[in-house]
Amino acid sequence: MKRRLKALNDWVDHRTGLPTAIQTFLYEDIPASAGWHQVFGSVAMFLFLIQAFTGALLAFNYAPTPGDAYNSLRYILTEVTAGRLMRGLHHWGASMMIVVVVLHMVQVFLYGAYKKPRETTWMVGVVLLLLTLAYGLTGYLLPWDNRAYWGTVVTTRIAAQAPLLGSYLTRLLGGDESIGVVTFARFFGLHVLLLPPATALLMGIHIYLVRKHGVAPAPGDETLPTRKFYPQQVLKDTIAIFIAFAILFLMAVAVRVPLEQLADPTDTSYIPRPEWYFLFLFQTLKLFNGPLEVVGSTVLPGLAVLLLILVPFIDRSAMIKVTRRTFAAAVVLLAAIGWGGLTAAAVLTTPPEARQAAIDYSEPTEWMQLSPEEMAGVGYFRAENCASCHSLTEGTAGIGPDLTRIANRRTAAWMIQHFKSPAGVRPGSSMPPIQLNDSQLNTLAAFLHAHQRCFELLPEEGPVGQVGQRVVKSEVGDAAFAFGDACRHEIEARREPRDLVRADHRHLGAATFLKRPGGDIKRGDRARDRVGEAAAAEQNQGKPEQARQDDAGFDRPIGCERLVTRIA
Repeated sequence: MKRRLKALNDWVDHRTGLPTAIQTFLYEDIPASAGWHQVFGSVAMFLFLIQAFTGALLAFNYAPTPGDAYNSLRYILTEVTAGRLMRGLHHWGASMMIVVVVLHMVQVFLYGAYKKPRETTWMVGVVLLLLTLAYGLTGYLLPWDNRAYWGTVVTTRIAAQAPLLGSYLTRLLGGDESIGVVTFARFFGLHVLLLPPATALLMGIHIYLVRKHGVAPAPGDETLPTRKFYPQQVLKDTIAIFIAFAILFLMAVAVRVPLEQLADPTDTSYIPRPEWYFLFLFQTLKLFNGPLEVVGSTVLPGLAVLLLILVPFIDRSAMIKVTRRTFAAAVVLLAAIGWGGLTAAAVLTTPPEARQAAIDYSEPTEWMQLSPEEMAGVGYFRAENCASCHSLTEGTAGIGPDLTRIANRRTAAWMIQHFKSPAGVRPGSSMPPIQLNDSQLNTLAAFLHAHQRCFELLPEEGPVGQVGQRVVKSEVGDAAFAFGDACRHEIEARREPRDLVRADHRHLGAATFLKRPGGDIKRGDRARDRVGEAAAAEQNQGKPEQARQDDAGFDRPIGCERLVTRIA
């Protein structure tokens, strides 16, 4: 058996040379000082492979066109097996890759490993850092939600301020007029078609240069005996990779990546915020106003990149031990303080409404099919504390009747009369009268008739990832409740539906609930329209038409067609 395996190995080696190449790679000599501080390069390469793998899995179900991209991402998150995990790994992997690459650069800088003859190795590393940041910049638009759209608007405007090249960069990015199909295609092409092969090529060059010049030894280790890359350093790299992946997997599972509503170019009230690793640049822009804005947007970042590239040519002194490189440590410390201070300032000055999405569309959002009338009924049901006596879930008992059966057997008009005078409709009832007007009682009746569908559609957890408030032994999302209360208040104020649409997006205006993720207006052909119209007809018998309209206000459920007509 051993003879056959050796013969196979010799055959493969003679035809391809792979066994010899792998052996040379693993048994390369490294300095005695090599250790844990040199694992970042291997971790960064592993994270790049994770990004490529998860990106390919996401691409299998991703439609690279505006609108379709948003819907396909929602499909990945809600329908595809492990789709949310794949997106979490890809999203947090991008952040972790930036952190690891920066740590790798800091380690090389602190140890002075950029000095002769390793200048080109350092410069290729700087370019790889820029490419890593470019992934985050180009991938930001691909979800095509509001956050992605308005963040890209800011990006293209910053690019337009570049001296001499501003107009060319804007045209190259497709953002000279507006953010649309051309911009999306350019960003997608850069993110998927150009950056990965460029990164792979530069990583190959970087590894070749590291192998050519060898790992930089600590001063004084030149005379010490070297050791092999395998097995000690390989073990350290493997342990570091395992720890990095464990952290990444935990982040992907435990920390939800939100998806906001479909990109809306008319939502000028939206406050864009970049990813955390660009917040320092975002805050820097606030320090420069008017004509000086170009200094913060392009001049200072450009000078910082140029300075990084020229570090090997600026510092030509002989290598000394890392414990004596106090100036290099001071530079790193000042840079960390500056970056941390600007990032913290950006976080602290972020308006509360911009810190989290009003709705997380990465979760199932079937509950958005509920009409404002039904959601207002949710608000009234909670406000009147009906759940303290009545049950809306089968198999549970309460002091009052089980509404899962009563609501299906009674008409809306009967329920409204019962709400007004429980003892008059059902002698002996201990239920107190509900102090609401006819329009409010009508919304409550509409909700009770549709309650089974309502509670089937309402999520078990809040759309911002927080546990919703408990109602009738069901977890109802914070956003659903917020919209129910908003509808209730708007109906009480007897505002036009257009006012409800114009309401602050934090209170989930009706337009959000009347649009599907793809933007199609839904038709109001549901049972709650028939229930509300029947109740209104019974209540308004014998009244003149104008009196009916004046008295009813919003007695009739707000059908989608009526809303669309009034909004238009």
